[in-house]
Amino acid sequence: MLEILCVVDDDKIFTYLLKRIIEKARIAREIIYFENGRDALDYLIHNQENALKLPQLILLDINMPILDGWQFLNEYSKIKPDVSSPISICMMSSSSDVADYDRAMDSGHVIDYLQKPVQMPSLKEVTDRVLSFLGSK
Repeated sequence: MLEILCVVDDDKIFTYLLKRIIEKARIAREIIYFENGRDALDYLIHNQENALKLPQLILLDINMPILDGWQFLNEYSKIKPDVSSPISICMMSSSSDVADYDRAMDSGHVIDYLQKPVQMPSLKEVTDRVLSFLGSK
């Protein structure tokens, strides 16, 4: 089970449903939510030296106000060297555009791309991969 899972998405209905899936699947002890990439990035910057406050996995939407998923990834790449523990990022989108998938996977920061609505088996698979990676550290 992840200690902290971060969801960055502005769709309140989707995040409510996602929260139910996460709780039912017992994927994370704590879930933190942000409605835009700016707030999530500010949280990471503020806590970059405190591994106990950092998520092991970020579920990141592409289309959001203020700072979208692509802008978040760009800004995250600047702070990543200063973050005290590894963070995996999984992009989420209702877009089935192959270009979005390719862009996400080519970013160097994204471990997977889930199409909305996110299903429990695919979310568990991503989580298991993150836990396996963390266990090998």
